Amino acid sequence: MAQKKHKPEEIVAKLRQVDVLVSQGRPVAEAIRAIGVTSFTYYRWRKEFGGLKSDQVKRLRKAVSDLTLEKLILKEAAGGKLLSPARRRRCVEHVVSKLGVSERLACRVLGQHRSTQRKVPEGRADEAALTADIVELATRYGRYGYRRITALLHAAGWAVNVKRVERIWRREGLKVPHKQPKKGRLCIRVKLDHSIGAGQAEYPNHVWSYDFVEDRTHNGRKFRMLNVIDEYTRECLAIRIDRKLNSIVVIDVLTDLFVLRGVPGHVRSDNGPEFIATAVRDWIAAVGARTAFIEPGSPWENGYCESFNSKLRDELLDGEIFYSLAEARIVIESWRQYYNTERPHSSLGYKPPAPAVIVPPPATSNPALRPTMH
Repeated sequence: MAQKKHKPEEIVAKLRQVDVLVSQGRPVAEAIRAIGVTSFTYYRWRKEFGGLKSDQVKRLRKAVSDLTLEKLILKEAAGGKLLSPARRRRCVEHVVSKLGVSERLACRVLGQHRSTQRKVPEGRADEAALTADIVELATRYGRYGYRRITALLHAAGWAVNVKRVERIWRREGLKVPHKQPKKGRLCIRVKLDHSIGAGQAEYPNHVWSYDFVEDRTHNGRKFRMLNVIDEYTRECLAIRIDRKLNSIVVIDVLTDLFVLRGVPGHVRSDNGPEFIATAVRDWIAAVGARTAFIEPGSPWENGYCESFNSKLRDELLDGEIFYSLAEARIVIESWRQYYNTERPHSSLGYKPPAPAVIVPPPATSNPALRPTMH
């Protein structure tokens, strides 16, 4: 026959019964036999419940039960911290439905005020419109993150901070597709010719850099792009597109830009044959500029132009199919105008490089009537 399991209240009553019998002069062993347990059980009970009364045992049992229940609630709620009222609200609802505890207890354990729990969040009146605009911009500019999307929203007239955009961005599950992480390198300051000690542009028209980018039309034929940028303003000055580009084309492009914008202090490039050709170097020196060639095999020394090339490829070339060279010229030139006048640039405080570019009229024969170049 299985031995009966005693409740804590019954144990305390039997212990007090032994105390009464002993106080009447009866031996301890006889008093223990009177309650129907062994000496080992009696002394174990006395060690655990000795000195307690029935009401104290009830309070102790309730405290232990509540502590166990609180542990169950915290374990069921979430593994991490509940930092927002909305997340606590969802956890309280889950705990109430899962464990069957009262809302009052769940709110107390999870640190949620009951009025906050019962208040229905209304949200902002413009939440739906803002969300729609963010989704539309993210769809249009698939390579932009939420910070650049915030800059575009500011340009469109939205008074919204980056944290609210990030919250909506994450709620809608938007993200930029994963790319290979870039490897960091030490910054090497490049010498410009023999008369300047540092390679950083200090004002507009101080240092230009140019480089080639290749792509293919739909029929598989290659075409090349000559990109020229101003390192100080980050403005793309020109993109010349053709099947073949040689040193004569480089001189032609630089001539147009020098006439339109003036002669820069330095022109930076890599060591490609089109750039180190004697004709190009002599022509640049003849018009008053200086050449600055990077070290062979060190493209990071021409970082501004390389960064522009990567943006051009990531945001345009990788997502476009060009069926003809004429189509490529039109689409790429349109993107260049957008890059200069609208696209937010992170290093410029999310402002475009040239938000209002005014192209001066053609130069006249009279020097006094020529427009001032800025």
